[in-house]
Amino acid sequence: MASRPALALGLSLALISPALADRTVTDQIGREVTIPDTVERAVVLQHQTLNIAVQLDAQGQVAGVLDEWKKQLGPGFARLAPGIEDLGTPGGLTSVNIEELLALKPDVVFVTNYAPAEMREQIESVGLPVVAISLLDVPPEEAVKQSPVVSGDEAAAYDTGFREGVRLIAEVFGKAEAGEDLIAAATESRALVAERLADVAESDRVRAYMANPDLTTYGTGKYTGLMMAYAGAKNVAADSIQGYKQVTMEEILGWNPQVIFVQDRYPQVVDEIKAGAAWQPIDAVTAGRVWLMPEYAKAWGYPMPEAMALGELWMAKTLYPERFEDIDMEAHADGYYRRFYRVPYQP
Repeated sequence: MASRPALALGLSLALISPALADRTVTDQIGREVTIPDTVERAVVLQHQTLNIAVQLDAQGQVAGVLDEWKKQLGPGFARLAPGIEDLGTPGGLTSVNIEELLALKPDVVFVTNYAPAEMREQIESVGLPVVAISLLDVPPEEAVKQSPVVSGDEAAAYDTGFREGVRLIAEVFGKAEAGEDLIAAATESRALVAERLADVAESDRVRAYMANPDLTTYGTGKYTGLMMAYAGAKNVAADSIQGYKQVTMEEILGWNPQVIFVQDRYPQVVDEIKAGAAWQPIDAVTAGRVWLMPEYAKAWGYPMPEAMALGELWMAKTLYPERFEDIDMEAHADGYYRRFYRVPYQP
């Protein structure tokens, strides 16, 4: 029979073990969050985090997802994340159903940086830790905004924020090594693109416009403009708008882009532009340069690993094909997809 001191010691360890099992992380809006040492069930209410989690091979730890994952990621994402359609959807980017959330018994809940404070507080009030992800390095007072103002070096703010965001998501899921692999893969093609476009003068950069539904687009302070810059293009909306906003047809006509890009998740926009009478005078339409981007070229407000690794290269090759004749984008994409999504790429 165990001695009384031994029993007392065992009881003490049992009592303190839950505290020892917790850890504290700092999320991307500057909040210290205490989470379990091992996260087995996470609810992800932000599509960027969901996309990264799948690439980290952490999908088995995801118990619930945002209700509009299909709209934000496109219906094809189900192929990359088998079983996602069977997961609970207890909320979205800016709201949550607490009863449905609790039914999923999560260890942690991921939200977007601009999730309302009352939404975060509502989740925390039932004892669930909340981790906010922004993928952007800005002060906390800006980080909570949907369109944060980036002062200083915008490219550095996104590069740092991306790395910190991926590392945080990887840390929560216990996938630190996979996180470093993903970060390395995301940035390895930039040097090649920069070298081949080094002699393209600023005045010779292609004027490009990112067409989203309802005449919305991205201006300064969003990754889309940086993606264009890395690929040798100029975002025509950059000088006029901050963040993600709706513009007018008159503004687009005034900008007169030479190229119009449309994200893969919005294919209907391509048809609207090609068939719309108001668009016909624009150089991009006249020249037949309205392009639906491939699945991996996620020109979103915040950077995604595949957009950095593949999308910037695809855009540069599309704009300057003679400089990238040796680059087989399908082969590049297939290698990336097999490595991080564990499925072949399907164009």
